[in-house]
Amino acid sequence: MKLAKIAILVVLVLLVVLPSILWGILALWYQAPGGDASRTACALIWALAAVGLFAAWVRSRKVWLLVVYVLAFLLLLTWWSTIAPSNDRPWADDVARQVQGSVNGHEVTLTNVRDFNWRSATDYDARWETRRYDLDRLVSTDVVLSYWSGPAIAHSMLSFGFDDGSHVVFSVEIRRRRGQEYSSIGGFFKDFEMTLIAAEERDIIRVRTNVRGEQDYLYPLQIDRTVMRELFLGYVQLANELVAKPAFYNTISTNCTTMVYRLAKPIDPGLPFDIRLLLTGYLPEYLERIGVLEHGMPLASLRRRGDITARARATPIAADFSAAIRAPIR
Repeated sequence: MKLAKIAILVVLVLLVVLPSILWGILALWYQAPGGDASRTACALIWALAAVGLFAAWVRSRKVWLLVVYVLAFLLLLTWWSTIAPSNDRPWADDVARQVQGSVNGHEVTLTNVRDFNWRSATDYDARWETRRYDLDRLVSTDVVLSYWSGPAIAHSMLSFGFDDGSHVVFSVEIRRRRGQEYSSIGGFFKDFEMTLIAAEERDIIRVRTNVRGEQDYLYPLQIDRTVMRELFLGYVQLANELVAKPAFYNTISTNCTTMVYRLAKPIDPGLPFDIRLLLTGYLPEYLERIGVLEHGMPLASLRRRGDITARARATPIAADFSAAIRAPIR
């Protein structure tokens, strides 16, 4: 009987108490008001109080101690629910504006299309443009993967190409405040709003390959033009929704790839969910599974052909960047 009680206590600690204490520490560290000192103090007070209450309950078995802890955690959850996303913060320059779109038949007008000229991470010419796109002239859709932290982690973007050689890239990204750095853990704790960037390839791909030192791959999708059109319009709708109602970015559930999946799911209700949608670096294997990569071509060959990093780094600023990264490998 005693062993059974110990086992129940161990399960309670491992599955309920420790996760809730740790969650509270991180929630307060990322979202408590004030600077570093204030946030550290709040997280420390919660940790000491929570551990103290649970330790006292283990020793005395007084139910009211456990009730106090539960009530304290519920109070923490109530505070958490009041933290709302905003579009009004001191944003970093590259996410300072949000794309918006209007649709008139087959013509789409996008405002705040980004077209930065990057010389370094801190030296750039900031340009935001209004562009018009004719969906009847939409001829291609490419997935661009930018690897920045090992083989499993990549940022995904969709590039739409038109018959005049122009392209526009849509990218779901964190919306950083000035001076703020990305944190995958912070992405679980409402530390970033989500934004949708529409940009020229010479901006949004080149900044990753030439400035940030990332490894980029481009995979043409074998999909119908109707599907391309619906995906494009899905991005326009998402852009307008984020302007009207801001949302938080989440490292797992609301990120650069899961949002594309959400846009594609209404177009193809049978589209399967796969762990590779979370481990974005393995997205090509998922795309191969659902049959939207070039048929009859081994994935290893598609990956070699799709590595655009060297071509991007070798392309002068004034050159046709989109044509250069698609040039055949010699």
